[in-house]
Amino acid sequence: MLARSPRILSIAWGRIEVESLGEAKDAKCWPGGAREWDWDETGTRHYPGIQPADVEELLEAGATTLVLSRGMQERLGVPEETLTLLRSRGIEVHTAETKQAVEIYNGLVATTAVGGLFHSTC
Repeated sequence: MLARSPRILSIAWGRIEVESLGEAKDAKCWPGGAREWDWDETGTRHYPGIQPADVEELLEAGATTLVLSRGMQERLGVPEETLTLLRSRGIEVHTAETKQAVEIYNGLVATTAVGGLFHSTC
């Protein structure tokens, strides 16, 4: 059985606090862990948005459901390429404004192998 995904303890503009991680600007969470999400690792920008490479780590950690935040003002894109990849692998995907994404994610932590990408600004 996979470890439980860490809960998000708080979210505010420019700051997210994750159980077992502490504070970060942006965060990646998965069953059993979390770390700061560094967009420079994959060349992510607001447009086109969350890259397939951004979600690979979460899938490798065993996430079967992903929550992808679009930012506090929904300026972070989620390209069709990323959604197609996830759906082709049978991954349930939720996309939402960041505060809503946190609510969805925290609601799934106790019952699902959930992973998430959370952007705390625009």
